[in-house]
Amino acid sequence: MKLARIRTDDGVQTGEYDDGTVTTDAGTYEVGADADLLAPCEPGTFYCVGRNFAEKIDQMDYDVPDIPDWFIKPAVSLHHPDEPIVHPEWTEELTYAGELAAVVDEECTDLDGEDEVREVLRGWTILNDLDALDQERRTARKAFDGSGPLGPVIETDLDPRGIDMETHISGEKRQDATTDWMIFDPYETIAFLSERYTFRPGDVISFGSPANPGLLEPGDDIEIWYEGIGTLRNTVVAPDE
Repeated sequence: MKLARIRTDDGVQTGEYDDGTVTTDAGTYEVGADADLLAPCEPGTFYCVGRNFAEKIDQMDYDVPDIPDWFIKPAVSLHHPDEPIVHPEWTEELTYAGELAAVVDEECTDLDGEDEVREVLRGWTILNDLDALDQERRTARKAFDGSGPLGPVIETDLDPRGIDMETHISGEKRQDATTDWMIFDPYETIAFLSERYTFRPGDVISFGSPANPGLLEPGDDIEIWYEGIGTLRNTVVAPDE
């Protein structure tokens, strides 16, 4: 089942998404006609794993980590599907990264193994981990307002292993991979991070990007597709637009 959050005249609603319509307790809404699609959850924190695809490590000349290598984005990083991404004035090297992400459904910590992880997840979605490469240190590069486009939906019934993904920038395929190429399994990663953090409902854990990220310019259309979930779309605009 796919879950979506929408903004309607009746307020923000959450319901089941099916081919452009969302059915909630209040009724059925058509996205684009009487509802706007929002990010499918409201994370208090984004826990983002990097250096998790061997090909990406080779491309960027990183060392292979012995344990998951992660960083944190704050809640203000959240950005909605289809909402224009304003290219920050303070960077000349804005990049994209198409990442699989898990959404937490209940407060939890110190999870022991895949079965316990499965029990606390709402499902799976897509994160575009925007990165200002010319800034110093990870926090300055990655943890800014709107740096986490998320969505478009949460798929509640998905095996995250062995699913295909693609990223297209203005129609050009830039990323083409499978989650089988991850160094650390998603369930293993979540259990590992839960030893250090208490996750809260809506929190997001992402699992890194395949190779071939590249620079974004105003006018670029971004489409990140993950098998079984859908496509996260945004367009980059100039700061003065």
